[in-house]
Amino acid sequence: MEKILIVDDSPLQAAQLKSILDDEYDITVVHTAKDGLQHASAGNYSLILLDVVMPGMDGFTLLKKLQEEIITKNVPVILITSLSDIQDEQHGLTLGAVDYITKPFHPLIVNARVHTHIKLYQYRKQIEEQSMTDQLTGIANRRRYELYSIAKWQEAIRLQVPISICMFDIDHFKAYNDTFGHPAGDKVIAEVANVLAHRLRRSTDFVARYGGEEFIAIILGGDAQAVFEHTKKLRMDIENLHIPHAHDVSEWVTISGGGVTSIPKITDDYNIYLKIADAMLYDAKKQGRNRIIWTDEKMKTYVEKESLVKR
Repeated sequence: MEKILIVDDSPLQAAQLKSILDDEYDITVVHTAKDGLQHASAGNYSLILLDVVMPGMDGFTLLKKLQEEIITKNVPVILITSLSDIQDEQHGLTLGAVDYITKPFHPLIVNARVHTHIKLYQYRKQIEEQSMTDQLTGIANRRRYELYSIAKWQEAIRLQVPISICMFDIDHFKAYNDTFGHPAGDKVIAEVANVLAHRLRRSTDFVARYGGEEFIAIILGGDAQAVFEHTKKLRMDIENLHIPHAHDVSEWVTISGGGVTSIPKITDDYNIYLKIADAMLYDAKKQGRNRIIWTDEKMKTYVEKESLVKR
């Protein structure tokens, strides 16, 4: 069931809208713009019905804030206006609202407009999902990662919780392609992606194909030690697939990984921590591959013991 957020300072007006839509949609009602912004940022809404005239922060100000937030900027907003508020309607549509509903409410009109914009939103989401999915592996692509990483970095700052950036690379992948051919190499990339997606499947986990044989993951919550141990198991899962490699470099296909865990401050730069994760991956490669090397914001380093696999 699609979720709709109603933001209206009038309990009676909000109740009327809710009663019209309740049978088909999951409705949440809040009565202040501040609560509206909080719920919109935290929830997965398909539509927001927003009253223009509210005390304190008005509907136009909230609409602008919603347009500025990465998480909410694509959620359609329908304005609630009076019949005489032609200028308000024009201003709201200019700011990015998709439509308006006039008071007093006509149930057939409310249902028709809501239904239309829910369907359009679903269609846009489907197209967007396809454009943000790596076609070979079925996991997120680089574009989706770039949007997600910004949103999660901001969330970690706001909540003051640890965030981990993890980079993984398939070891000696060029040698594998040269030995077995590119179709076989593509199959290996897809199998590695499947293991990563299986291990990183919590709502606070995210994994994407970063490019070629390289992957990146974002993990919200958990200290450096815990995430390091988790990624070690992930590395072992891939080694235990026992995919034969070119015997002059390694017995099995393996990966190397590097990462960093931190509780970011508002002055911290995400790209600096991304470079740290990349440096940890480089060290893992340099120290023999098929291992994980991790660090935290205090630069305490966690190094996995050397594997018995031939390199």
